[in-house]
Amino acid sequence: MKIYFAASIRGGRDEAKVYKKIVKYLKKDNDVLTEHLADQNLTADGQTELTDKDIRDRDVEWMSQADIVIADTTNPSLGVGYELAYAERLQKPVIILHNRDKSKLSAMINGTDYFFDVNYYENYHDAIQILEEKLSGKQY
Repeated sequence: MKIYFAASIRGGRDEAKVYKKIVKYLKKDNDVLTEHLADQNLTADGQTELTDKDIRDRDVEWMSQADIVIADTTNPSLGVGYELAYAERLQKPVIILHNRDKSKLSAMINGTDYFFDVNYYENYHDAIQILEEKLSGKQY
């Protein structure tokens, strides 16, 4: 399965260690198109070797190719919000992971009529368990 993993870059890298563990888990049996999000050297400056247009066009293409979008929304990010709206436009299935102890989920995400499969976790073990349950059922 091709997975588009969305998580904060320019909005802050506070959860980068969690992203790394999630991507590592997802890569066991899937193709993670955005595995660069797990790179611990990636800073909030983003991929400075690419233009913003290059990044946007590449990511939109990857999202078009993806079978599913999995997003960590714990760290508020304009980019992740855009990606979720784009996933909705493409009618992609979306699993959202959110640590409610660290932030409150946006009403724009939580209140949409589109089915965002919102799941709350307390630590990365919980996040992995959620993904195991969701992805093993092959409902996506």
